[in-house]
Amino acid sequence: MEQRVCINFCVKNGIKCSKTLEMLTVAYGESTLSKKNVYKWYKLFQEGRENVNDEPRSGRPSTSKTDENVQEVKEIVLKNRRITIREIVDDLNISFGSCQSILTDVLGMTRVSAKFVPKLLNLDQKQCRMNIAQDMLNDVNDDPDLLKRVITGDETFFLFPKLKRPMKGRRFATIEEIKAASLEELKAIPKSAFQKCFDDWKKRWHKCIVSEGDYFEGDNIILDE
Repeated sequence: MEQRVCINFCVKNGIKCSKTLEMLTVAYGESTLSKKNVYKWYKLFQEGRENVNDEPRSGRPSTSKTDENVQEVKEIVLKNRRITIREIVDDLNISFGSCQSILTDVLGMTRVSAKFVPKLLNLDQKQCRMNIAQDMLNDVNDDPDLLKRVITGDETFFLFPKLKRPMKGRRFATIEEIKAASLEELKAIPKSAFQKCFDDWKKRWHKCIVSEGDYFEGDNIILDE
């Protein structure tokens, strides 16, 4: 609902839909509504709608695990792995049980650390994960200054949450204001936080090897050094 309010605000202030989507993406990251939904609600508000709630739907939600439903669920999850089952249900108007069954039984996915990921990895995939983790550990051990030259990394692991928390709930009138606020928050992140991030990376690589390539949950990893 919050993002719909933001879209309505942009419509009333004459901000183009493409810019609206860009601003939402900066503010909400992976939780941003899909482009299709942003454009849909932008058009509705542009036509005079004020209510941000969904209209009551007639009939019972579909409980069928059709090929069409499976494909739509798959596309939604691949675009936003942090989406909830309830959000998918509301978007596609299918039953909660059917959606859950499609995710787990048909697509073979499960939720790990707030993300939907494939439930099972084959031996080749596990070996590939182990090889990459071992190569990264070897590179860091051979060159202790390697991590100092890292420019970017997995934003969902470190950088994005550092920006999302202080930016959440704030309102910006222009893209320039968003950029300025983002830069200010980036500069406020202490060097020690980046160092901890790099240390956690090394622990994750080690954990990947110990777990023989399997998925594991959580960032607070305890290992015997």
